[in-house]
Amino acid sequence: MITFERECRTPHSETYVIWEDGSIVGRIDLHYQGETVHGTLCTTADANEGRIQSLIEEIDGRLVMTALPMREDFVVSVWRGSPGGTFSDADALGDEDEEGVPL
Repeated sequence: MITFERECRTPHSETYVIWEDGSIVGRIDLHYQGETVHGTLCTTADANEGRIQSLIEEIDGRLVMTALPMREDFVVSVWRGSPGGTFSDADALGDEDEEGVPL
């Protein structure tokens, strides 16, 4: 089963991590502009067209339509690949992760 974990939300956008069976299978950034929703879907390199379409349908039905049910269009750009990490300003300050490893 696909689940969504919200990472952040602003007045006009949302970001979610996409989980399936305990594994991350992607992330979606949604941007609301009037009655159009723009999304950037990042998924695993092995995701085929059917898998991508299935993810888009889940995102549309469970996230987009609940936030903007009368939307005119849902435009999605898709990226396939592997996670490259998460970076922040804290990295430059020499912060460490939970295990004491420099970030």
